[in-house]
This record gives sequence, structure tokens and C-alpha cells, in this order.
Amino acid sequence: MKVSYQWLNEYIELDGIAAEELAELMTRGGIEIDGVESRNKGVTGVVVGHVVSKEKHPDADKLNVCKVDVGTGEELQIVCGAKNVDAGQKVPVAVIGAVLPDDFKIKRAKLRGVESQGMICSAKELGLNDKLLPKEQQEGILVLPEATPVGTPIGDVLGIDDEVLELDLTPNRSDCLSMLGVAYEVGALTGREAKRPSESVHHAAADTADYVSVSIEAREQCSHYAARYIKGVQIGPSPQWLQNRLMAAGVRPINNVVDVTNFVMLEYGQPLHAFDADKVPGGRILVRMAREGETIVTLDDQERKLEPHMLVITDGSEPIALAGVMGGASTEVTASTVNILLESAKFDGGTIRKTSRQLGLRSESSIRFEKEVDPSNVIPALNRAAKLIAELGEGFVTQGIVEAIAAAAEPKQVTVALERINSYLGTELTSLEVRSIFGRLQFPYTLHDNDVFVVEVPTRRGDITRAVDLIEEVARLHGYDNIPTTLIHGDAIPGSLTKEQSIRRELRKRLTDSGLHEVICYSFTSPARTSLFPALTSEAKAVRLAMPMSEERSVLRTTLIAQLTETAVYNRNRKNESAALFEIGSVFHTDEEQLTRLPQEKHRFAALLTGNKTAASWNTKAEAYDFYDAKGIVETIAETLGLSGSISYAAAQPEHFHPGRTASVTLHTPAGEVVIGYVGQLHPALQVEWDMADTYLVELELNALYEAASSDIAYKALPKYPAMERDIAVVVDAAVAAGSLTDAAWATAGELLESVRVFDVYTGERLGADKKSVAISLVYRHAERTLTDEEVTAVHGQVVQKFEQSFGAELRK
Repeated sequence: MKVSYQWLNEYIELDGIAAEELAELMTRGGIEIDGVESRNKGVTGVVVGHVVSKEKHPDADKLNVCKVDVGTGEELQIVCGAKNVDAGQKVPVAVIGAVLPDDFKIKRAKLRGVESQGMICSAKELGLNDKLLPKEQQEGILVLPEATPVGTPIGDVLGIDDEVLELDLTPNRSDCLSMLGVAYEVGALTGREAKRPSESVHHAAADTADYVSVSIEAREQCSHYAARYIKGVQIGPSPQWLQNRLMAAGVRPINNVVDVTNFVMLEYGQPLHAFDADKVPGGRILVRMAREGETIVTLDDQERKLEPHMLVITDGSEPIALAGVMGGASTEVTASTVNILLESAKFDGGTIRKTSRQLGLRSESSIRFEKEVDPSNVIPALNRAAKLIAELGEGFVTQGIVEAIAAAAEPKQVTVALERINSYLGTELTSLEVRSIFGRLQFPYTLHDNDVFVVEVPTRRGDITRAVDLIEEVARLHGYDNIPTTLIHGDAIPGSLTKEQSIRRELRKRLTDSGLHEVICYSFTSPARTSLFPALTSEAKAVRLAMPMSEERSVLRTTLIAQLTETAVYNRNRKNESAALFEIGSVFHTDEEQLTRLPQEKHRFAALLTGNKTAASWNTKAEAYDFYDAKGIVETIAETLGLSGSISYAAAQPEHFHPGRTASVTLHTPAGEVVIGYVGQLHPALQVEWDMADTYLVELELNALYEAASSDIAYKALPKYPAMERDIAVVVDAAVAAGSLTDAAWATAGELLESVRVFDVYTGERLGADKKSVAISLVYRHAERTLTDEEVTAVHGQVVQKFEQSFGAELRK
């Protein structure tokens, strides 16, 4: 929204407040001002001149020698090359010593031997945007109205000694899409009173109802439609003051009738439309929804296909306008128009927005209707426009308004207590201070016991519906800078990361530092992908999208690794055969066939390793990823979260994983044990199907890790006494897990055992079928004394005996 400082001054006294100061005041009050631009680009010494005569230049066919009166008592001789210059015109003249934009100074000169004592200027030479001028004025010199006084400074005539404030409005402040709305806002900020323009209309003897009838069929989409009739209008250019106002707001003048509708729209925020009344059969107006197959040719001469959800204005049968968006060409106001049917209405914002976007027609009118206009301005804006059209077009306004009302707008009443205001803002405002603020806002109120305000919110402020909205008004008008600073306290500090967010951030850092690349996959996938890795879905059903973009993205994902494999295949097909990827994201589970409640959203971690972790070099071979690289990722996560001793692994054979190279991951907590995921190799059949090298996968539930994670650091004193190490190699059945042996050693040796490490596993014919040798190193130490050889031998013997009894182990010779 562009706001002319001079125009705004007509509605509220701005003396003593410069444009820059006003911009700062409004920005601090919650209406951000993007910038303040001067309309004068550096023009001085340019005045209105009268072209007394024009003759051809004696030595140049394209030049003319003009005699121009600029009100100094003598005529100036000016050489001009514009095609449209002619005797009798009023034109802007830059006299000797004048300065034009870009510091262009006018000096006495000779053109082809003829002296020129100045310059007749075009709009562009004056720094005006010629695209905002009427089409007939966009080329050649600028021709001014005949009644313009000679010698008047051009800044006064064109209104360029003005500044324009660019408002960056949030969607809730549609009231400031009008000059009056901005005036009310400035009045609230400064304590000055906003003035409304005159809306009184002088009527002709004829009755409007004799020419116009209005009815509303789409009552939910149009709550109020009003019309006036103006007879005997003469279509022509608008006076210069009106053109100046429109151009300052970025609107191009067209003719006096259309310009008035645009002017009043900018003034009141209420869009209007003028029909050529003689082109509306019987003056009948019917507001209804469009019918299937209907079309309309709009003012831009484009044929538009209408849909049943679009609101149209019709002449009883055929559409003559797209309500709130654009008029129809069939009833356009032209130079031959004599009688005007003037429309003012309240249309539903959602309907207008949908129509505007579908047809690609976003106008100043639709922008205002989309954000909801003030319903109380329908009649005042109509009267104001009718008054101006009659004055500028020398027409006559018929008696009365023809209107149809589907729903009357009433001001809202909102209750707020002084105690609640101060509680929310941390202030100690008095009742008098709050009453003063409501008074500046022009919000009528009644004050009840215990300082409870019942405020009647004007319809122009549709953004205020609750007590907190009134509290916000008090805050911004009291001044955000005046709200006291208080120390934040409580269990959660606003703006800080939650435990879960901190964990995810730390995991991302650790894993990327370890050489993995984070990916973010679609949350949508195909039904076929959700059938993969059922062990990770807990047999949950996939949630189907109501409006999928494609069948390949038609359901919410139930695992992360299904899409990581898809990403790896995509990269492999493009010769990127090695990848180390991870993702932290959500999966979605439900147990319903037909969704009636929100699905479960679970946070998961997943990783994928495929190809080589090191490339071949002249002195080394390429090294491929293996199971232990994937297991190392799990151990890195456990270490990061302080859970190194709380994670264990067990052989597992979940579907679509390699049956012999996969383990379940179990988290041990005081509440019990829970399987949180799997680490293993992708099933060989899938590797062949997807043409992948050996691929290793990890997927873990994060919620359980969030709860168990601890940032506490357990310190341990450095040992003062020496350790004693014993190695043992036992032959056991191949099915016995090495981890079972180490667990038994810990349980048997007790506090004397410091560490247990498997350092060799051997299988071969010498041991026999289904046998293996496991070599284990055990370190013994006492924290407070030196162990004797006899003590260690006794404890070590118990460990050996436990192996023999529990696992049928034999000491390997």
C-alpha cells in the first residue's frame, strides 16, 4: 500500500510530523514502513507555460520554434522536437537555470543556429513514471489542462512535492489498505482526530428504483449489494488533482468515472465498479454463482471460462462482471457512456480469492476483498463516489439507493479485564491509561466493576475478535519500548532447544564428522516400499494420502531405510556407486484401514553404507564397507548419548535383511529391555534385484533413546595398582555367541575383572564340524591393593569352570 503524505494530510493533521518521523512512528506501532520515497526526483525551476505560437525550424524538419509565455511578462523562444507540441497548449517549461532529475541543468543554447531559452518537458524528463500517465500522454511533451494558471510551479500542479510511504502490511491489517484506515491508525498513534470526507449527495428528482433492481441469489457469498444511478454523465479526463492522487498511489488514470471508483477504493478501502447503465437490460442486477459452461469477456478482452464456485454479477441472465475481481467488457464505461450504474458490495473473501487465483486475475479490488473489507463502508463509499462522479462528470444522481442485504454486519463486543492486560504485558497500567488508548483507537467501551472493559470493536477492525487482540492494541499504543524487561523463568526457557532437538543436532554433527552424508527424503512413498522391512513397521498399516501427486508418492512412509535404498539406487544408476548416507526423520504408523484419527508419528534414525569406504590407490586396494562399519555407527550413537554400556546385539533374521549378517539392537534401561532396531546387510536377493553392491543398513527408534540418553559424565579414578592379564582359548559349538562367553566371565569374576576382550575366533577341520575356537583376554585388577597370583588364578579358574559347565567348552591346547 502506497500512502501519499499530502493526501493523508487531508484526513488527519500532520503538521509537525515529517514523513520520515511518521514512518518511524508507524513502524514502532506495528505497521512496518518499507521506505519513504520523494516524488520529486530533483526538479526545480520548472513552471507552467502557454505555447503562444509554433513555427517550423528553418534548418531542421523535425524541430519547431515555439514562443512560450511563462508569466514573466516576456515570451521565451524555445526550440522543441516533440511531435505533439502545438500552439495554445499549457506545458511544463524548464527555464534557464532550472534543474531536472540526475542534476541536468538547463542553460541557454542554440539548436541548428536558433537560440533556445529553455525546454518544454515530457513526463519522463520530470522524473514521472510515464506508464502511470493516461495513454495519450505517454509520448511527447506533457500537455496540462487548459485551466492551469501560467507561471505556477510544476511541483504544485503535478503534486510531486510529496513523499510516499510504502506500507508492508501483514494480512490481518487490511484496514490500512485505505487512506482512512491509515488516518485512523495515525490518529491512534498521535492522539489526533481523523476526519472523514463529505459523503452528502445532491439528488435529482428521479428515483433510482425506476432504473435499477437488485437481488442476491448467492446469499452466503454476498452479504450486501448496493447500487446508485447517475444520469447524463460526460466521460472525459479527470482533473489534475485526482490524477495526481492516483499516480502517487501507483494507479494509472483512465477517465473521470473509472478514476473516481479507484480513488474511493483507495480512500475507503471499498472496491467499486461502474457499469454503463444503458448496456444493462432493464437495469436488473442479479448476484449468483456461475453456471457450468458459462463464459465472460473481461475488461482486458480475455474470454474467461467460469466455474460453479465463482461469484458473478449478471443482468438477470448473462454475467456482466466477475464479482470483486474484474468487470465485463460488455458493460464497460466508454467515451460514449451517458448513464452510470454504480456498484458497492460486500463479497466473501474466500470466494474472491479462489476465483482470482484460478483465473490469474489479481487486482487492487480482489486484494481488498480477499482480506475482507469493512462492511460498514459499503454505503458511505457508494455515496462518496456518486457525489464525485456527478461533480466531475456533470451528471445527476437519482434519488435513493437500491440494495439487497443478506446479512447485516454488527460490531463485535470483546471483554477484557485490566488485571489480565497487566498480567500479559508485565505492566502496571492504570484504568485511565487503558481508557485513553481505547479512546485514541476510537473504540467505544463501557467500564464495569473490577476494571473490566466491554469494548465495541468497529467493523473496520475485523482482526480484533478476542481479548488478546485488545491486549495487543494496548501494548503497541502504550509502546513496545515502554514494556518493562523481566527475567525469563520456568522449567523451559523459550527459544532454547528441547532435549530431543539437542540430541538430533548432536547426532547430525557426530555422523557428518564421521564422513556420512545426511539426506532428506520425501515423507511420501509408494505402497510397494511400505511392504519392505516389516520388522521395522510393527505390522502397521500405511496411511494413504487423500490427494497424492503420483502413485509413487501416494502413502506416508513406514520406514526410513526403504527410501535410503531408493536414494542409493538412484545414485548408483548415475555412476555414484559408493555412498554413506543417514537420515533423521519421521515415520507414520496406523492400525486402521480407514483413518479416523491421526497416525502415530515416530522419530527414527537410519543409515546406509554401500560400495567402498576407501578408493583404490597405487599402493592400496579399495576397502569395502562391512557389517562392522554399520555396527560402528550404532556404537557412535550410543557413545554420543552416554549409552555405551546399555546397548547389546543379538543375531536376528528379519525379512529383507541378510539372514546371517543381521543383529537386533537392544536397549537396556531400568524399566526393562526393548529392541530399538536392527543393523545388518541388505538381503542378497534385493541386492541383485536393485543391482547394488553389498549394502549395510541401520534403523533405530529414537524415542527410547531420547528417554534413556544422559549427558552425565562418570569419572573413574586412575588405577594405582597393577593389573594381571590372563588369556584363554576355548573350543565351543559354532552356535555359541562370543558375547555369551564374555557375559558369563563378567558374572563369574565379579569386581576383580576389569575388562574382557575377544581377540580371535578360529574355525577349521582340526577343531571338528560345527566347532570354533574363541580366544579371550581377561584383565584383573583391585582398586585398593595389589592382587596376588593365587587370587587371580582362583578367580580365573572359576571363569574356566563356568565356560565348561554352561557351554560345554574345552580348553584349547
